[in-house]
Amino acid sequence: MQPVTIYTQPLCGFCTAAVRLLRSKDAPMTEIDVASTAGARAEMTQRANGGRTTPQIFVGDTHVGGCDDLFALERAGKLDALLAGR
Repeated sequence: MQPVTIYTQPLCGFCTAAVRLLRSKDAPMTEIDVASTAGARAEMTQRANGGRTTPQIFVGDTHVGGCDDLFALERAGKLDALLAGR
């Protein structure tokens, strides 16, 4: 399964929902809190091609986008394949 990196911040409902979905898939996940990790917001913004909102989600090297994008992949039946590296 592809590793997932998700940039989050406290009290973000979208972050919580995205993490919950990824956990339900048993995705190997690294969560980075941009509010308490030095340099994480700048790193996130650069990796996300200017994306400044949280969450920003990466599956392997693929930038998924935010929570809405993640759930759109799930609704389209494409999230499992992406997580599996297909």
